[in-house]
Amino acid sequence: MPELATPARAAAPGPSLVVRTDAEDGVTSLTLNRPDARNALSSALMAALHETLEEIADDRRVRVVVLSGAGKVFSSGHDLKEMRANPGRANYEKLFRQCSRLMMAVTRLPQPVIAKVHGIATAAGCQLVATCDLAIAADDTRFATPGVNIGLFCSTPMVALSRAVGRKAAMEMLLTGDMIDAGRAMEIGLINRAVPADRLDVTVEALARQIASKSAAIVKIGKEAFYRQAELGLQDAYDFASEVMTRNMLAKDAEEGIDAFLAKRPPVWVDR
Repeated sequence: MPELATPARAAAPGPSLVVRTDAEDGVTSLTLNRPDARNALSSALMAALHETLEEIADDRRVRVVVLSGAGKVFSSGHDLKEMRANPGRANYEKLFRQCSRLMMAVTRLPQPVIAKVHGIATAAGCQLVATCDLAIAADDTRFATPGVNIGLFCSTPMVALSRAVGRKAAMEMLLTGDMIDAGRAMEIGLINRAVPADRLDVTVEALARQIASKSAAIVKIGKEAFYRQAELGLQDAYDFASEVMTRNMLAKDAEEGIDAFLAKRPPVWVDR
Protein backbone atom coordinates (compact mmCIF):
# COMPACT_ATOMS: atom_id res chain seq x y z
CA MET A 1 0.00 0.00 0.00
CA PRO A 2 1.90 3.13 -1.18
CA GLU A 3 2.20 5.76 1.53
CA LEU A 4 3.64 9.21 1.94
CA ALA A 5 4.66 10.40 5.39
CA THR A 6 3.87 14.06 5.91
CA PRO A 7 4.93 15.65 9.21
CA ALA A 8 2.17 17.86 10.56
CA ARG A 9 3.21 21.37 11.48
CA ALA A 10 3.98 21.72 15.18
CA ALA A 11 3.55 24.76 17.36
CA ALA A 12 7.27 24.83 18.21
CA PRO A 13 10.56 24.01 16.44
CA GLY A 14 11.96 20.49 16.62
CA PRO A 15 10.57 17.06 15.72
CA SER A 16 7.00 16.98 14.46
CA LEU A 17 4.62 16.38 17.34
CA VAL A 18 2.11 14.69 15.05
CA VAL A 19 3.21 12.59 12.08
CA ARG A 20 0.72 12.23 9.25
CA THR A 21 0.86 9.34 6.78
CA ASP A 22 -1.53 9.33 3.82
CA ALA A 23 -2.30 6.10 1.96
CA GLU A 24 -3.76 5.84 -1.51
CA ASP A 25 -6.82 3.95 -0.23
CA GLY A 26 -8.02 7.04 1.64
CA VAL A 27 -6.80 6.01 5.09
CA THR A 28 -4.71 8.64 6.88
CA SER A 29 -2.68 7.73 9.96
CA LEU A 30 -1.86 10.31 12.64
CA THR A 31 0.79 9.41 15.21
CA LEU A 32 1.25 11.31 18.46
CA ASN A 33 5.00 11.80 18.54
CA ARG A 34 6.23 12.49 22.07
CA PRO A 35 7.38 8.96 22.95
CA ASP A 36 9.89 10.14 25.56
CA ALA A 37 7.04 11.90 27.39
CA ARG A 38 4.63 8.98 26.98
CA ASN A 39 2.76 11.08 24.40
CA ALA A 40 1.53 13.45 27.09
CA LEU A 41 -0.88 16.00 25.64
CA SER A 42 1.15 19.17 25.97
CA SER A 43 -0.30 22.41 24.68
CA ALA A 44 1.97 22.18 21.63
CA LEU A 45 0.94 18.58 20.86
CA MET A 46 -2.75 19.44 21.15
CA ALA A 47 -2.24 22.44 18.86
CA ALA A 48 -0.45 20.30 16.27
CA LEU A 49 -3.14 17.62 16.36
CA HIS A 50 -5.96 20.17 16.12
CA GLU A 51 -4.29 21.90 13.18
CA THR A 52 -3.84 18.59 11.39
CA LEU A 53 -7.50 17.65 11.93
CA GLU A 54 -8.57 20.99 10.46
CA GLU A 55 -6.46 20.26 7.37
CA ILE A 56 -7.95 16.78 7.05
CA ALA A 57 -11.53 18.02 7.39
CA ASP A 58 -11.26 19.75 4.01
CA ASP A 59 -9.20 17.03 2.32
CA ARG A 60 -11.50 14.98 0.09
CA ARG A 61 -8.79 12.36 -0.36
CA VAL A 62 -9.06 11.36 3.31
CA ARG A 63 -11.88 8.91 4.06
CA VAL A 64 -10.81 7.47 7.44
CA VAL A 65 -8.34 8.59 10.12
CA VAL A 66 -6.36 6.22 12.36
CA LEU A 67 -4.92 7.80 15.52
CA SER A 68 -2.08 6.12 17.41
CA GLY A 69 0.88 6.90 19.67
CA ALA A 70 4.60 6.51 19.04
CA GLY A 71 6.69 4.47 21.44
CA LYS A 72 5.42 2.31 24.27
CA VAL A 73 2.06 3.95 25.04
CA PHE A 74 -0.89 5.63 23.35
CA SER A 75 -1.06 8.64 25.69
CA SER A 76 -0.60 9.25 29.40
CA GLY A 77 -2.87 12.31 29.42
CA HIS A 78 -2.10 15.95 30.13
CA ASP A 79 1.52 17.02 30.63
CA LEU A 80 1.58 17.51 34.41
CA LYS A 81 5.08 19.03 34.38
CA GLU A 82 3.93 21.67 31.91
CA MET A 83 0.83 22.35 33.98
CA ARG A 84 2.80 22.86 37.20
CA ALA A 85 5.34 25.04 35.39
CA ASN A 86 2.54 27.38 34.27
CA PRO A 87 0.23 27.79 37.27
CA GLY A 88 -2.69 30.17 37.62
CA ARG A 89 -6.36 30.30 36.71
CA ALA A 90 -5.84 31.92 33.31
CA ASN A 91 -3.34 29.28 32.16
CA TYR A 92 -5.44 26.40 33.45
CA GLU A 93 -8.59 27.73 31.79
CA LYS A 94 -6.71 28.17 28.51
CA LEU A 95 -5.34 24.63 28.65
CA PHE A 96 -8.65 22.91 29.38
CA ARG A 97 -10.48 24.99 26.78
CA GLN A 98 -7.84 23.96 24.27
CA CYS A 99 -8.31 20.30 25.17
CA SER A 100 -12.10 20.59 24.90
CA ARG A 101 -11.81 22.20 21.47
CA LEU A 102 -9.51 19.38 20.35
CA MET A 103 -12.01 16.73 21.46
CA MET A 104 -14.81 18.55 19.67
CA ALA A 105 -12.65 18.70 16.53
CA VAL A 106 -12.42 14.88 16.60
CA THR A 107 -16.19 14.56 17.00
CA ARG A 108 -16.96 17.14 14.32
CA LEU A 109 -14.44 15.80 11.81
CA PRO A 110 -16.39 14.60 8.75
CA GLN A 111 -14.25 11.46 8.54
CA PRO A 112 -14.48 8.64 11.10
CA VAL A 113 -11.56 8.42 13.54
CA ILE A 114 -10.29 5.05 14.80
CA ALA A 115 -8.07 5.01 17.89
CA LYS A 116 -5.36 2.35 17.63
CA VAL A 117 -4.39 1.88 21.26
CA HIS A 118 -1.45 0.17 22.93
CA GLY A 119 0.37 0.36 26.25
CA ILE A 120 -1.74 2.71 28.34
CA ALA A 121 -4.34 5.40 27.76
CA THR A 122 -4.89 7.39 30.93
CA ALA A 123 -6.65 10.61 31.96
CA ALA A 124 -6.88 12.86 28.87
CA GLY A 125 -5.38 9.99 26.86
CA CYS A 126 -8.35 7.84 27.89
CA GLN A 127 -10.57 10.81 27.06
CA LEU A 128 -9.12 10.85 23.55
CA VAL A 129 -9.88 7.14 23.12
CA ALA A 130 -13.44 7.67 24.35
CA THR A 131 -13.86 10.60 21.97
CA CYS A 132 -12.77 8.71 18.85
CA ASP A 133 -15.58 7.15 16.84
CA LEU A 134 -14.09 3.66 17.13
CA ALA A 135 -11.26 2.16 19.18
CA ILE A 136 -9.25 -1.03 18.78
CA ALA A 137 -6.70 -1.93 21.45
CA ALA A 138 -3.98 -4.46 21.96
CA ASP A 139 -5.14 -6.95 24.59
CA ASP A 140 -2.39 -5.92 27.01
CA THR A 141 -3.46 -2.25 26.99
CA ARG A 142 -4.63 -0.63 30.22
CA PHE A 143 -6.93 2.35 30.72
CA ALA A 144 -7.61 4.69 33.64
CA THR A 145 -8.90 8.08 34.72
CA PRO A 146 -6.56 8.33 37.73
CA GLY A 147 -6.82 12.03 38.52
CA VAL A 148 -8.55 11.38 41.83
CA ASN A 149 -5.34 9.75 43.06
CA ILE A 150 -3.38 13.01 42.72
CA GLY A 151 -6.07 15.44 43.81
CA LEU A 152 -7.25 16.33 40.30
CA PHE A 153 -10.59 14.69 39.46
CA CYS A 154 -10.77 13.81 35.75
CA SER A 155 -13.68 16.14 35.07
CA THR A 156 -12.99 16.86 31.39
CA PRO A 157 -12.17 13.20 30.60
CA MET A 158 -15.44 12.42 32.37
CA VAL A 159 -17.41 14.14 29.57
CA ALA A 160 -16.20 11.75 26.89
CA LEU A 161 -16.04 8.72 29.18
CA SER A 162 -19.61 9.08 30.43
CA ARG A 163 -20.85 9.28 26.85
CA ALA A 164 -18.94 6.18 25.78
CA VAL A 165 -19.71 3.83 28.67
CA GLY A 166 -22.48 3.28 31.21
CA ARG A 167 -22.74 5.67 34.16
CA LYS A 168 -21.87 3.11 36.81
CA ALA A 169 -18.78 1.96 34.94
CA ALA A 170 -17.69 5.55 34.32
CA MET A 171 -18.14 6.52 37.96
CA GLU A 172 -16.17 3.51 39.14
CA MET A 173 -13.24 4.47 36.93
CA LEU A 174 -13.45 8.11 38.00
CA LEU A 175 -13.85 7.48 41.73
CA THR A 176 -11.23 4.74 42.12
CA GLY A 177 -8.66 5.83 39.54
CA ASP A 178 -7.89 2.14 39.03
CA MET A 179 -6.48 0.73 35.82
CA ILE A 180 -8.75 -1.54 33.81
CA ASP A 181 -7.54 -4.02 31.24
CA ALA A 182 -8.57 -4.16 27.58
CA GLY A 183 -11.07 -6.93 28.24
CA ARG A 184 -12.92 -4.81 30.77
CA ALA A 185 -12.66 -1.75 28.48
CA MET A 186 -14.35 -3.73 25.72
CA GLU A 187 -16.99 -5.05 28.14
CA ILE A 188 -18.06 -1.55 29.18
CA GLY A 189 -17.91 -0.13 25.65
CA LEU A 190 -14.82 2.06 25.91
CA ILE A 191 -13.26 0.15 23.00
CA ASN A 192 -14.75 -1.93 20.20
CA ARG A 193 -12.27 -4.80 20.24
CA ALA A 194 -9.24 -6.11 22.12
CA VAL A 195 -6.88 -8.06 19.91
CA PRO A 196 -3.45 -9.69 20.33
CA ALA A 197 -0.74 -7.04 20.10
CA ASP A 198 0.74 -8.65 16.99
CA ARG A 199 -2.67 -8.37 15.29
CA LEU A 200 -3.37 -4.75 16.18
CA ASP A 201 -2.03 -3.17 12.98
CA VAL A 202 -3.69 -5.60 10.59
CA THR A 203 -7.02 -5.46 12.46
CA VAL A 204 -7.16 -1.67 12.40
CA GLU A 205 -6.03 -1.55 8.78
CA ALA A 206 -8.80 -3.96 7.72
CA LEU A 207 -11.45 -1.97 9.60
CA ALA A 208 -10.21 1.35 8.21
CA ARG A 209 -10.20 0.03 4.66
CA GLN A 210 -13.69 -1.39 5.05
CA ILE A 211 -15.05 1.99 6.15
CA ALA A 212 -13.01 3.82 3.50
CA SER A 213 -14.77 1.74 0.83
CA LYS A 214 -18.12 3.35 1.68
CA SER A 215 -19.44 6.63 0.27
CA ALA A 216 -17.62 9.46 2.03
CA ALA A 217 -20.64 11.71 1.64
CA ILE A 218 -22.97 9.23 3.31
CA VAL A 219 -20.52 8.46 6.10
CA LYS A 220 -20.22 12.19 6.77
CA ILE A 221 -24.01 12.54 7.00
CA GLY A 222 -24.19 9.55 9.34
CA LYS A 223 -21.40 10.58 11.69
CA GLU A 224 -22.78 14.09 12.15
CA ALA A 225 -26.30 12.78 12.70
CA PHE A 226 -25.17 10.15 15.21
CA TYR A 227 -23.73 12.70 17.63
CA ARG A 228 -26.52 15.24 17.18
CA GLN A 229 -29.36 12.79 17.79
CA ALA A 230 -27.62 11.39 20.86
CA GLU A 231 -28.05 14.73 22.64
CA LEU A 232 -31.77 15.05 21.82
CA GLY A 233 -34.87 13.75 23.51
CA LEU A 234 -36.49 10.69 21.94
CA GLN A 235 -39.17 12.46 19.88
CA ASP A 236 -36.78 15.20 18.76
CA ALA A 237 -34.22 12.57 17.83
CA TYR A 238 -36.73 10.76 15.61
CA ASP A 239 -37.83 14.04 14.00
CA PHE A 240 -34.22 14.99 13.32
CA ALA A 241 -33.27 11.53 12.04
CA SER A 242 -36.29 11.47 9.71
CA GLU A 243 -35.15 14.73 8.15
CA VAL A 244 -31.63 13.36 7.80
CA MET A 245 -32.91 10.18 6.12
CA THR A 246 -34.94 12.28 3.68
CA ARG A 247 -31.89 14.36 2.80
CA ASN A 248 -29.82 11.19 2.51
CA MET A 249 -32.32 9.63 0.08
CA LEU A 250 -31.84 12.60 -2.25
CA ALA A 251 -28.07 12.06 -2.44
CA LYS A 252 -26.56 10.71 -5.64
CA ASP A 253 -24.84 7.92 -3.73
CA ALA A 254 -28.12 6.78 -2.18
CA GLU A 255 -29.62 6.46 -5.65
CA GLU A 256 -26.54 4.61 -6.87
CA GLY A 257 -26.34 2.35 -3.83
CA ILE A 258 -29.98 1.28 -3.99
CA ASP A 259 -29.87 0.79 -7.77
CA ALA A 260 -26.67 -1.26 -7.42
CA PHE A 261 -28.25 -3.41 -4.71
CA LEU A 262 -31.34 -4.08 -6.78
CA ALA A 263 -29.21 -4.86 -9.83
CA LYS A 264 -26.92 -7.08 -7.76
CA ARG A 265 -23.76 -5.17 -8.74
CA PRO A 266 -21.12 -3.26 -6.76
CA PRO A 267 -21.91 0.44 -6.29
CA VAL A 268 -19.73 3.15 -7.81
CA TRP A 269 -19.60 6.06 -5.40
CA VAL A 270 -19.31 9.68 -6.51
CA ASP A 271 -19.28 11.00 -2.91
CA ARG A 272 -22.31 13.23 -3.48
